[in-house]
Amino acid sequence: MSHPVSPNVQGVQPVLSVQDLTVRLPANADRAHAVERISFEVFAGRTTCLLGESGSGKSVIAQTLMRLLPPSVKPVQGHVRLLGEDVLTMSADRLRRVRGERMAMVFQEPMTALNPVMSCGAQLDEMLAVHTTLGRAERRERILDIFERTRLPSPTRIFDAYPHQLSGGQRQRVMIAMALILKPALLICDEPTTALDVTTQAEILKLIRELQTESGTAVLFITHDFGVVAEIADHVVVMRLGEMVEQGNKLQVLQSPREDYTRTLLSAVPGLAPVHRAPVAEAEPLIDVRALGKTYSTRRFFGARKDVHAAREVSLRVRPGETVGIVGESGSGKSTVARCIARLIDPSSGSVLSQGEAIEHASGQRLKAFRQRVQVVFQDPYRSLNPRQTVGESIIEGAVNASQPRAQAWARAEELMRLVRLRPDALNRYPHEFSGGQRQRICIARALACEPQLLIADEAVSALDVSVQAQILELLDDIQKRLRIGLLFITHDLRVANQICDRIIVMHQGSIVEQGPAHEVFTQPLHAYTRSLLDAVPGRGFEFHGAAA
Repeated sequence: MSHPVSPNVQGVQPVLSVQDLTVRLPANADRAHAVERISFEVFAGRTTCLLGESGSGKSVIAQTLMRLLPPSVKPVQGHVRLLGEDVLTMSADRLRRVRGERMAMVFQEPMTALNPVMSCGAQLDEMLAVHTTLGRAERRERILDIFERTRLPSPTRIFDAYPHQLSGGQRQRVMIAMALILKPALLICDEPTTALDVTTQAEILKLIRELQTESGTAVLFITHDFGVVAEIADHVVVMRLGEMVEQGNKLQVLQSPREDYTRTLLSAVPGLAPVHRAPVAEAEPLIDVRALGKTYSTRRFFGARKDVHAAREVSLRVRPGETVGIVGESGSGKSTVARCIARLIDPSSGSVLSQGEAIEHASGQRLKAFRQRVQVVFQDPYRSLNPRQTVGESIIEGAVNASQPRAQAWARAEELMRLVRLRPDALNRYPHEFSGGQRQRICIARALACEPQLLIADEAVSALDVSVQAQILELLDDIQKRLRIGLLFITHDLRVANQICDRIIVMHQGSIVEQGPAHEVFTQPLHAYTRSLLDAVPGRGFEFHGAAA
């Protein structure tokens, strides 16, 4: 059925009007349509959020608006009107003018959206050269001005820098500057803050709001993060498997949802209210890290050596059945510490004790035995799994390499598939045949195949939908209780850390600035940096229906 579009704003015509949009998928797809009979509007100076899980059709809508769909995916019904013009019937020449001048897009991953062999300034200059008659000096002045407005440090340095020379937050600001430099009427943001830490995310959201206020830009914001929706949305459209579930203003959808699906999503949002967990029994630590340090040194030709201290004097312990969380911004040293503990990289100083034995310089059989006791679950499960191996082969590989008979390893893999709530007969399938959440479950099963004592989860749920994230967190908690393993949980999402961790370690610029029981760190933070992280959590204080804020 057709859904009502969002209400008009004081009689003003919408910047974007999507009416009964249906986009057909190829014949071999898992469903006939990517989106079916979708209708909504976006008004000047206001933000409409498309909210839904992976596969709901959010990004397909964004690509349809920009006419970026592959030939095999086609709009077959409906209209997409931008300032009264139907984008779907525009000529190629007209579309080239409209892109950038009237609508622009900020993609999720700026490193893949930016040209790696062009400087940032040159990429914006190219847009101005195509769309304006400004001279070279005027174009440079305008680029430096937009860099300053997007709060990029040292605009002249950024102008000459290449994307790989910038941080993730800086690259995203360059993308926003590129999208806004021609002052488009519509800005489309497709998950632009998903992979960013909370403080950078807060800065990007604030920047979008400020620029929107200055220019009256209409914003279509695509996300699965309810905190971001609470922070930035005026109007919310909830989607599921290509269909619109409900839409309305932010307060109505997030606090008084009409549909069960919306309520289910909201109930899965992790909160920041204190979570009281049963105390962990005193026991010998599974891992005892003492004054760990990691320094990277670089030297240019005929230049002085430059040292970068990724980790300094880091000490921590993880006991059986305990979950220790490490939180902090990108570049704080979280993942460096995890990789040093797992001996994926060698520490520069300090010691790592396992079963009372120092392993920082272990090699051969000692290192092999240690790596069986300590396993890692990485952020991106698709990159972690070999696409040419069945998931069964991936799961048993470590156990077989450790001299376990293949038949025994396979039987154990079937048990582990049941443990992570997947069917054992799926062992003969390949990674691309699973969803993101299922692939992460498979990675957890693979890590458990070697019967580890310690599991390191490095941003293992950061890219997952809120409902899948809740399932993975529940699964990890259940596995830990049943197997009494230790869990070192690394994340930049404080809501998630609050949900699962017994103790919290806060890292900043390679050092530990605060640590303690999770409920104390989150309710009574002692360090200013911890307080700044908590203040930056999107939607903090917003009362979601069915979830603590």
